[in-house]
Amino acid sequence: MSLLTITDLTLRIAGRTLLDNASLSVDPGRKIGLIGRNGAGKSTLLAAIAGDIALDGGSITLSARATMGRVKQETPSGEASLIDTVLEGDLERTRLLQESETATDPARIADVHERLIAIDAYTAPARAGSILAGLGFDQDAQLRPVSSFSGGWRMRVGLATALFLNPDLLLLDEPTNHLDIEATLWLESWLSKFSGAAVIVSHDRSLLDNTVNAIAHLDKGKLSLTPGGYDNFVRIRTEQALQQNRAAERMAAQRAHMQSFVDRFRAKATKARQAQARLKALERLPQIDSVVEDTPTRFSFPEPQPLPPPMLSLNKVSIGYGDHVVLKNLTLRMDLDDRIALLGQNGRGKSTFAKLLAGRLEAMAGTYTHSPKLKIGYFAQHQADELVLSDTPIDHMSRAMPDAVPAVIRAQLARFGLDADRAETRVSELSGGEKARLLLSLSTREAPHLLILDEPTNHLDLDARDALIRALSEFEGAVILISHDSHLVESVADRFWLVEDGTISSFDGDMAEYRAWLLERARRARAENNERSKGGDGSRESQSPRPSSAQARADRKEQTRALAPLRRKIRDAEDKLAKIEKEKQKIEAKLADPNLYHSGDPGEITSLNVHLAALNATQGTIEEAWLEAQAELEDASQ
Repeated sequence: MSLLTITDLTLRIAGRTLLDNASLSVDPGRKIGLIGRNGAGKSTLLAAIAGDIALDGGSITLSARATMGRVKQETPSGEASLIDTVLEGDLERTRLLQESETATDPARIADVHERLIAIDAYTAPARAGSILAGLGFDQDAQLRPVSSFSGGWRMRVGLATALFLNPDLLLLDEPTNHLDIEATLWLESWLSKFSGAAVIVSHDRSLLDNTVNAIAHLDKGKLSLTPGGYDNFVRIRTEQALQQNRAAERMAAQRAHMQSFVDRFRAKATKARQAQARLKALERLPQIDSVVEDTPTRFSFPEPQPLPPPMLSLNKVSIGYGDHVVLKNLTLRMDLDDRIALLGQNGRGKSTFAKLLAGRLEAMAGTYTHSPKLKIGYFAQHQADELVLSDTPIDHMSRAMPDAVPAVIRAQLARFGLDADRAETRVSELSGGEKARLLLSLSTREAPHLLILDEPTNHLDLDARDALIRALSEFEGAVILISHDSHLVESVADRFWLVEDGTISSFDGDMAEYRAWLLERARRARAENNERSKGGDGSRESQSPRPSSAQARADRKEQTRALAPLRRKIRDAEDKLAKIEKEKQKIEAKLADPNLYHSGDPGEITSLNVHLAALNATQGTIEEAWLEAQAELEDASQ
């Protein structure tokens, strides 16, 4: 039985038809990647599935009792901690916990506790903490208020809440836009293990290839389903296009042959009957259109002038903000033929380093030298906030190139697919992808020698991402790339710099080796935590020199962080046991009252005994969990 059924769906926005009698079926556990060009209606379709917008025709049916999870459009806010914000996203759990503290009806109290056990309410803090950790929040960060984080990090909290709900149907709209590569890889792993169904709007080829088992293509108002990931979709679509073009060519040749016979013999009496028959047959021939794709997306970067090496160099450079040093002792060099990707978690200094190279940030110490003729193009997503919404792309480019004639300005915009109509459209009416194209056009207007691209693909569709890869492969200058898009990184970069522990070092390997390195590092960290928790055992590690006091403090702090979820689980269990014991005392006092048996209602006696039995069962379950957690904590603390 289908979990989600979309039948003959029609959706219109501002008079434009986005979906026209489109249909799709999603079975339980099936993960579907929803793709299509910018503006095709993908996000609108998700909003319709979620019930946020009215349908213009057709129907959307979710099976009875199925739950649905979706990242809310508004970012979380407030003074609640991250962990509490995620936990409160489970409305049923929150409501039941509140009711368990206020309910007075014995039967209802028993029902509440049974339901809490059924939904694993008591393990929820550990599950929420694990998801937040996977998305880049350590133990300290999880306890900080949401209001202390930037918008991008708050979006991660919204994603964590949707994943925590573990719904039957998960709706995700560009879930990797605010993630670094590390968090993106974690999300891929989580989704591959997720047992529910999902509809995922994404332009991330790696995510689509590694997590979904079908691709739904939204094109010209229709939905077509192709099994497999994105690579398989491209292969099948290409084969179908070739077959359709061949069939169209054969049919066109047959039509031409028959039309030629009709034209030659229509006027001859001896052939008139045959010509007439051929004419009728010609009318009955099916129409097979050749596959004519929309105008392909093309980007191009202007060619820079040659520069003598080195293009730039850093000698023992430190950078940061105010008195806070983010990166220190950087000794690096770049030449015109370098294609470098910066790896590392968000918040480690990748964007800070990019701002230094772009001249947006001064070095705190050391020497940064570069050729006096060096031109740098800098693209960063936050620059979209600096665009004037009431102006057009032509207005922006005219200010950036005050001496350029109109033809040059339009040509620069056209390099990134902003045609005459879009060039004269107000920025407020441009899509996210079109704004990104405008920023790329602005950042490359002076034919830069070095392109610094900080998350350039967040709002670009798959065709535009491929166009960017092709343009970068033809670009004659150097590239610094910061991106969560593994496909883009693998296609463009030939060197990797790892930004970690306050410095930048070369990473010798490719993306596959980087993934393996991340997994191995996580495995080693878990093993070291376990080893520290268990203490020495006479092995070579236990006989190593005694760590310094600073290292010992760091180890203790790390151990405290590692054990925090376990301690929280124990505290939650103890709180529940205390409430259950208090409720049991009330019931036992009532059952011990002689008046209950002389003048009381027999039904009330039965109800009290049933409630007491339910509380005893719940108490036993929680006590077992508490004992296991306590034993685990004692073992880890030895």
